[in-house]
Amino acid sequence: MPLIKPRTRGKQMVRLITRLDRENNETLYAYSQFLGEPIEYVLNQLVDTVLAKDKDFVAWRIDHRQSWVPRPTSRR
Repeated sequence: MPLIKPRTRGKQMVRLITRLDRENNETLYAYSQFLGEPIEYVLNQLVDTVLAKDKDFVAWRIDHRQSWVPRPTSRR
């Protein structure tokens, strides 16, 4: 039984460019194929399910609700 829950609609998506270890990249694409979902969906679900289990982080986040996303720098 898959650990990742069914897809929900209506969420706002943002673009993130990152790097993965070669093995994690392979695993991500394999799990995506297993579920029949795009890798973006799998990554979002991993963040939702794994980080929700970190009770210290969840408690910290309650007190620190501001955005931690770096502000874009202007290109000249």
